[in-house]
Amino acid sequence: MNDIKLTQFSHGAGCGCKISPAILDAMLHSDLPKAKFPSLLVGNESKDDAAVFDLGDGTCIVSTTDFFMPIVDDAFTFGSIASVNAISDIYAMGGEPLMAIAILGWPINKIPATVAKDVLEGSRKICAEAGIPLAGGHSIDCPEPVFGLAVTGKLKKEHLKRNDTATEGSLLYLTKPLGVGIVTTAQKKGIVKEPHLKMAIDSMLTLNKLGADFGKLPYINAMTDVTGFGLLGHLTEVCEGSNLSAEIDFEKVPRFDFLNEYLQQKSTPGGTQRNWDSYGNKISAAIETQRMILADPQTSGGLLVCVDADHQTEFELLAKNKGLHLTSFGQLTKKTDKAVIVK
Repeated sequence: MNDIKLTQFSHGAGCGCKISPAILDAMLHSDLPKAKFPSLLVGNESKDDAAVFDLGDGTCIVSTTDFFMPIVDDAFTFGSIASVNAISDIYAMGGEPLMAIAILGWPINKIPATVAKDVLEGSRKICAEAGIPLAGGHSIDCPEPVFGLAVTGKLKKEHLKRNDTATEGSLLYLTKPLGVGIVTTAQKKGIVKEPHLKMAIDSMLTLNKLGADFGKLPYINAMTDVTGFGLLGHLTEVCEGSNLSAEIDFEKVPRFDFLNEYLQQKSTPGGTQRNWDSYGNKISAAIETQRMILADPQTSGGLLVCVDADHQTEFELLAKNKGLHLTSFGQLTKKTDKAVIVK
């Protein structure tokens, strides 16, 4: 079993498996009359991270699901990363997770059930770190290995953070470095250096618990996490939902400092080009290297946080006290003909 490499059994990897934004828009379009649910504060109209339902007593239920094919070869690590990634959607809304339900698809005639057990054990470990139970789940016989979670969380209504409520002049922050898709593609190509792979895995295994703390801060006016659509895709959703544009300084965008080594070896996931084809016409002045990094599909990526500019020092000090050294990489501006301008 130690010789089983899970990534060899799947055509995609992690959030790089996600359907492109353009195709997803077409799939979600409906001509049916829209049902009205006044207590549903966040549905899929705003392309947000999770659904939010108002219970009417000042609290809200947050519900999400996320699953994908293996991004690493080790089963325990795969289950762990998939779980961190799914739980992140609760944190991205400013909420706290309550419990998780497993989603497992397994090629039972190709990979032993004991390997699937390791996937679930990895998930249990992460759920324990998040302080929630892995309370059940569902499994099917599937041509490729698939794993993820459906997660339920809660928040106070006034702590809800959406991705379409950003305000002009807000500063942009990202809590994890970009480049996970590039590194894991290098792994599949057999060219990755172990220290680089470890850095990427450590990043993917880090829970976005700070999101629950950020939810309590009124000067954070919008938040989302950066996953399969890349930084540019998720930032575009923030801009379009908030009727704004963004200017970003590429040199200040958090990213692994060794990415050029792999870009020179054409180590880019297929999802990068699919992402760019979906929203590239909304981005201004991005050269090839910038596109490959800013549109790189992230698995279990960081939080994209929009902060009132007059609270910059306070926010950065709070993050530092939590172990993060954050620097703003851009700012939201009045709406222009482009959603994002890369400088």
